[in-house]
Amino acid sequence: MTNNEPDFIVESKRLCEAAGMNPNEIPRPDTILTSSELEAKKEEYDEILSVVSFFSNKLLDSLKGTPILVGVADAEGYLLKVEGDETIRSTIEQFGIFPGSLFRQEDTGTNVISLSLDQKHPISLIGKSHYHTFLHSTACYGTAFRYTDNNNLLGSLSIMMPIEYRNPLFLTMLSQVVDSIERELLLRKQNKKLNIMNQIMLSRTRNGIVVTDENGITTEFNDFAQKISGTDKDDVLGRNIRESPITGSYFEELLEQEKSFSNEILKFTDENGDRVICLFDAQPIYEEEKLAGAFGQFRDITERYNLQEKYNYLAYHDDLTGLPNRRYVNIETKRAIEELQRGESSSLALLFIDLDRFKIINDNFGHTCGDHLLIEVSRHLKKYLGENDILARMGGDEFVLLLQNFQDREYVTRKAEEVLQEFRHPFQVDDEYLYTTASIGVVYYPDEYVSLETFMVYADNAMYQAKLDGKDRYVVYSSYSLENMMEEFRLEADLREALEKKEFVLHYQPQINNTTGEVVGVEALIRWQHPEFGLISPGSFIHLAEKNGLITRIGEWVIEEACLQNKKWQEAGGKPVKVSVNMSTQQFLTKNTITLVQDVLERTGLAPEYLVLEVTEYMAMEYDSSFLVLEKLRDIGVGISIDDFGTGYSSLNYLKQFRIDYIKIDKSFVNEILHDENDAIIVNAIISLAHNLGMQVIAEGVETSEQLDFLIRQNCDVTQGFYFSKPLTAVDIEKSYIRPQAPQEGKQ
Repeated sequence: MTNNEPDFIVESKRLCEAAGMNPNEIPRPDTILTSSELEAKKEEYDEILSVVSFFSNKLLDSLKGTPILVGVADAEGYLLKVEGDETIRSTIEQFGIFPGSLFRQEDTGTNVISLSLDQKHPISLIGKSHYHTFLHSTACYGTAFRYTDNNNLLGSLSIMMPIEYRNPLFLTMLSQVVDSIERELLLRKQNKKLNIMNQIMLSRTRNGIVVTDENGITTEFNDFAQKISGTDKDDVLGRNIRESPITGSYFEELLEQEKSFSNEILKFTDENGDRVICLFDAQPIYEEEKLAGAFGQFRDITERYNLQEKYNYLAYHDDLTGLPNRRYVNIETKRAIEELQRGESSSLALLFIDLDRFKIINDNFGHTCGDHLLIEVSRHLKKYLGENDILARMGGDEFVLLLQNFQDREYVTRKAEEVLQEFRHPFQVDDEYLYTTASIGVVYYPDEYVSLETFMVYADNAMYQAKLDGKDRYVVYSSYSLENMMEEFRLEADLREALEKKEFVLHYQPQINNTTGEVVGVEALIRWQHPEFGLISPGSFIHLAEKNGLITRIGEWVIEEACLQNKKWQEAGGKPVKVSVNMSTQQFLTKNTITLVQDVLERTGLAPEYLVLEVTEYMAMEYDSSFLVLEKLRDIGVGISIDDFGTGYSSLNYLKQFRIDYIKIDKSFVNEILHDENDAIIVNAIISLAHNLGMQVIAEGVETSEQLDFLIRQNCDVTQGFYFSKPLTAVDIEKSYIRPQAPQEGKQ
């Protein structure tokens, strides 16, 4: 046992020892269901299992390529379903871990199923946290799921993988999957209640009866008819039914044409002003084959009708924002596609809107605040609805604008620009002003037929491309997207060999001290010297490196190359400057980050004070391990800079806790400081905040002397941008900015 293990794991191991379990022997479950018993239990658990399987399969799809096993157990601990990596599955089956096995601590020792069912929070069992040694090479994550309305335990979802793939992000992903499962189960449960209520209301319905003679004079009007219509019997009897504002027209057709009516819906207002909904039946009365009068009956379905309306509303609307939901917009989009194919509609387009970094708001301000923000966003988006447009919430922080029958495509892109502009203003939530941006995928329905699913995929791909391009923008899906994807595939294949072939180079952009005008640092920026496509900027390949896992190796090369080059400049007599290197999220989260930096500094001989590592505020705030990593880096002596500050949801708390040397103001603020008063105020506030906390401020993206003058007036410490220089090769930087210093007088 280790001292830093959670109490529940320590207690579990103690129980294993007290029970005399041998950690080197493989325990097998004492209870295993027969095939028929397992099928019976799965049938009993069918609806819940189908929901869990749907979302767990989505988890497996998102982690395709990672050896991972997903297990579903019921509330007692019976393993019902196992999906995922076949190698892991066959291995654990040898140990008695297969569907039908009952997992209890007293039988199987410390295991992820029993512990996740016992705990009220997600758990991790990694390596030696397991009691039995045969599991020391695995990492397991698990969490229970419940009916959230009554906290009724339903079962657990767990994942298992080789220990080398462990990552705290898996616990976050698992929690998100379980949250989706619980939401869907609660919705289904509520829908069942609505159906039961419908049946109860229907069984209480009473019929009102009205009878007339052959001339239409009312001869019978019972108490229920009186109650339903709110009309006094004495006011009806003896009068011609044709005069009734509610049923007169029906009875007139009946008496004149001997026509019958069945299940006609009547809507009227009673004497109290309340809406009444009735099903109305009417038929002729014959005596010796001659019309003798008319019979009609009312069935009050007001409660049932209102309940059905509410049910339909809940089924097709989002309960948080009141907007149409995914189910509704899918139906409407499919209908619109069919109308377009039949020539009944002229045009169709879709805007897929996703909020940028919404998770940070939830984590820093709470989910209630996040929900209120979504309500505000939906209210603001409604302003841009045209006559034929539909706004829907797809779930989470995703919205859709369905546009139909517009005259030209400019209408669609104008809508996208209007939405982006709306997001450039803060949203007021309670007493907070929250900033967020949006990434929008725009897709026009093509000339050839594509299915609803394909159309939605086009929109999602375009939105994802907007994210990759830097967020806060829209991207229009085009027919060339497939070609672009193929080109991207080629680049990804070439990228795997680029390091070995030494095709990467670093360019450097100078950073200028605003007081002295001297260069005090350079930012290292990677470029790819592709043998066929020439010099490629990082925006075209970094996301590929992140996707295929190469980003960590590339990041290690950048740190070493930048340190090596800086040391060369110093040894050549150049003015000592700091070199800044951006760290990717994946690289920042690796276990050997601290060791890597120490080794690079030792190999290159560069003093740590001449290296600055840049991380985004998202990376600093998002992960529990960030504080420890940043503290250890500062202990080494390297500088820490927060990049793109102000574009996320900055937490003053983390600025206060972390030892940070520099804050970099994002160029999106610098671009607008002379034209947007809000941006100018924000820049001034960032500079004041940083100085009060003992940090320096670097403004990036400076392109004009007016911008520089403004920043100098606000006491910004350092600037960089095209006004001074574009990123240059190491040779050009040395010639222009880091020339060897002249010997001091009296020295040789």
